[in-house]
Amino acid sequence: MSGCESDHLKNMTELLLPLAQETRLPVRDALRPGAHRNRRRSNGDANRLDPTDRPAHGWYRFVLSFPPHLVRDYLHRFDADSKTVCFDPFCGTGTTLVECKKLGIASIGVEAHPMSFFAAATKTDWAADPERLLAHAEGVAQRALEQFNSDGISDAPGNVPSRVRLRRLPAETASLLLDNSISALPLHKTLVLLEKLRECSGSEYHRHELLALAQALVSTVGNLHFGPEVGVGPPKMDVAVIARWLEQIRTIASDLRHLRSQWQTKASVIRADSRDLAGLIEPQSVDVVITSPPYPNEKDYTRTTRLESVLLGLLQTKQELRAIKQFLMRSNTRNVYKGDDDHFWIANHPEIHRIADAIERRRISLGKTSGFERMYAAVTKLYFGGMAKHLHQLKAILRPGAKLAYVVGDQASYLRVMIRTGQILADVARAQGYEVRGMDLFRTRFSTATGEQLREEVVLLRWPG
Repeated sequence: MSGCESDHLKNMTELLLPLAQETRLPVRDALRPGAHRNRRRSNGDANRLDPTDRPAHGWYRFVLSFPPHLVRDYLHRFDADSKTVCFDPFCGTGTTLVECKKLGIASIGVEAHPMSFFAAATKTDWAADPERLLAHAEGVAQRALEQFNSDGISDAPGNVPSRVRLRRLPAETASLLLDNSISALPLHKTLVLLEKLRECSGSEYHRHELLALAQALVSTVGNLHFGPEVGVGPPKMDVAVIARWLEQIRTIASDLRHLRSQWQTKASVIRADSRDLAGLIEPQSVDVVITSPPYPNEKDYTRTTRLESVLLGLLQTKQELRAIKQFLMRSNTRNVYKGDDDHFWIANHPEIHRIADAIERRRISLGKTSGFERMYAAVTKLYFGGMAKHLHQLKAILRPGAKLAYVVGDQASYLRVMIRTGQILADVARAQGYEVRGMDLFRTRFSTATGEQLREEVVLLRWPG
C-alpha cells in the first residue's frame, strides 16, 4: 500500500515485542495466537486490558468488553489461521475483530448499537496514513482554538468566563443525557470542536477523529465514572478539550504506524440485529464464532454510551433511542416492548420457566409492584428466547464442524433469583442441534446480594452441519 514503508513481520515484531518480554518467549513464538495463554492471571486481572493489547483496542473500549487475550486463546484452540473466517454476532466495539485482524484472520461482526458499530468499524480501519491523520487533526484543532479565542475563552483550564454565551444542545437532545454528565464549558468546547470536524466531514480521517473525541469524552472530558454501572462524579468545570482530543489522536497515529501493514486483512462490520441474520452473510461461510452476548440483567447498554452517542450525533431524539432499543437483545426491562414474542422460542424449556416463575413468586411475596419489576419474569424468557432465535438463525451461515465460544455470566439481578446463564444457554443450544463441547470457567464474581459466586463461563459449541 502507498505510504507503508515497513513490511508486515517488522511491524508485528515491534508491536508484540512487549508481549514476548512479558511472557519470556521469543518474538516468533509470541506472534503465535494464544502464545501467552498459559500465563497465570488473577481473577481480578482476567477481564483487564493488558498494556500490550492497547493498540487499536484502546482507541475506544466499552466498559463491559471482554479481553483480547481471551479471543487469542480460543482462536488458538480452534486452530484458526489465514484461511479461517471468524464471526462475532455481538461484536460490540470490535474486540474479536481487532484481535483477528492483528493475527491476519478474516472476521465479520454484527452489532445493533450505533455507537458500538461505529467504534468497531473505525477500530478495524487501519488504512489511514498516521502522519497525515495527525496533521489533519492539528489543522482542525487550530481552527477550533481560533474560535475559542473569538469566544473569549482558552482551551487551557482556568477561570470560568461569566459573560461568554456558551453553546448548548437542543432541549430534547440534552434530555437524553445523564444529568450533569458534562459541564457547561467543556460542552461548549466540544460543540465547537464538532463544528470544525463537520466542516471537513468528507475527510478520510473523519471517523478516526470522531472516535478519538468519543474516547476523550468518556475518559477525561465528561463527568462520568464507571463501576458496575455508569454514574456521574464530581463536576469538571473546565477541561482542556482540544489537548485531550489531540492526545487520543496521537495514540491512534502511533498505533497505525505499527498496524497499517495489516490493513488488507478483511474485517467487516454490519449494523443489524443478531436475532435476524438471514441474508446478511454468505451461507456456510463461517468457521469460528467467538462472542460475548449481553447477560440477563438490568444493565441498560444504551445508557452506558449515552454521552458520546448524543454528542457525536448518533442519537438525537427519544424516538431514535426507542428504535435503537428495539434493535437489541431483550436483556433488561428497559428495552421490552409490546409485541415482543421471542419467548415462544423457549416455550418447552422447563428450567427457564421455573426461574421465571420463581422470580414472579418472589416479586409477589416482597410486594414489588413497579412496572419494571413486573417485567422481570417476562424479560428472563425473552432473553433466552432471543438467544434461541439467534442460534437458529446462525446455523445457515456456519460451515459443518464450525466451533463456537460464547462468553456469558451468571446473574441474580432479578430479586436475587440465581440465573446460571452458561448452563441454560448450553441447553438452549443443544435443543437447536448444536453439540455442547464443554464450559470453561473464565472468572468468578462475588454477589453481595446473594452471597454466592457468580461464574463467567465460556460455553463451547460445535455445529455438526
